Amino acid sequence: MESNEPTVSSNPQRPQLVNWDFAAGSAARLAPAGPTMTPREIAAAVDDLRAQADASVAHVHAISRLDAARDLRDSELLIVDRASWAKANTQSFRVLVEPALNHLAQSKPEILKAASVSLGGNLTGAQLGAILAFLSSKVLGQYDPFVPSRNGAGGRLMLVAPNIISVERELNVDPSDFRLWVCLHEQTHRVQFAAAPWLKDHMTSAISELTTGMMDKADTLSERLAAAAKSLGMPKGEHPGRRSAAVEQWPDGGKVHGTGLLSVLQDPDDKARLSHLTAVMSLLEGHANVVMDGVDARIVPTVKTIRRRFNARGKSRGPVEKLIRQLLGLDAKMRQYSDGAKFVRRVVDQTGMEGFNLVWEAEANLPTEREIHTPDEWIDRMSLTRHG
Repeated sequence: MESNEPTVSSNPQRPQLVNWDFAAGSAARLAPAGPTMTPREIAAAVDDLRAQADASVAHVHAISRLDAARDLRDSELLIVDRASWAKANTQSFRVLVEPALNHLAQSKPEILKAASVSLGGNLTGAQLGAILAFLSSKVLGQYDPFVPSRNGAGGRLMLVAPNIISVERELNVDPSDFRLWVCLHEQTHRVQFAAAPWLKDHMTSAISELTTGMMDKADTLSERLAAAAKSLGMPKGEHPGRRSAAVEQWPDGGKVHGTGLLSVLQDPDDKARLSHLTAVMSLLEGHANVVMDGVDARIVPTVKTIRRRFNARGKSRGPVEKLIRQLLGLDAKMRQYSDGAKFVRRVVDQTGMEGFNLVWEAEANLPTEREIHTPDEWIDRMSLTRHG
């Protein structure tokens, strides 16, 4: 498997709240073993994954009609194992979190120091490693725009070979067809950031603002946790993280019902930042799913079988995995796929792919979270003409 070793800078004088190397090492140790394969089988699978990834680009271009798909040389394609995927994500988290930690070190050094002493970099590293170890056996692929590739300013597209092979065996589907189908989704993310070169900096800034805003209020965390516990009706002394709260978002075009912790722990500015990031992620995931589902049997001969078996796969998860997925927010991410895809399909149906592709031209064209659920409002805001 392939790896990448980017340089990620930090302030060596600042108390280290997370031991990133320890997180990567913990994830590598805890990650479940992949499928049993001989060296020859591994080499053949890697070659085929790379071939399917290359083949998918032309199909992404034909379906998305984004000219950026013609030239992806500034980003990088990596075929990785579970440990390498986990290590790459510690690098991404570090890039995204370091600015907020540096800000906290300057604005409230006593809080950062106290947190570092009480938690310890190894403890937080171990916790992050455990999470990444679980996820490392679930993720089929990922485009990481935040850590530059060896080819330039673009990011890294990672295909997690053990997971793709495990799922194709579990579903008993044609390996090459399944690999091409997966690559269509993942290559679409690569094309999105190539089509909108401003998107990486926009997302980095938005994430930094959210994390910095939350850390600015770190000294009131205990009070806000107490308020969360009270709002959830918990007995005194029970930690809110031990109880789940169902939140049904946007059932009536804009209201949020339920008692989600985020609605209690964040001020209005934090909520607005999170709402914007949720909308962007829903757009990216939904668009990738629409492209993925835009193929027919002429491109992926067994696509109907793959879709049916893959969609049914989630129903067989055990109770422990379901609980972990809920705690990590993975079910919410799956709703992003669905909500975003509905937005994309509605806009394309009403305005054509050319109308939808206005979304990649400027930050102002990104949909709001409300517009994701009411796409006609985005169409009207963009002054697009509806078909028919």
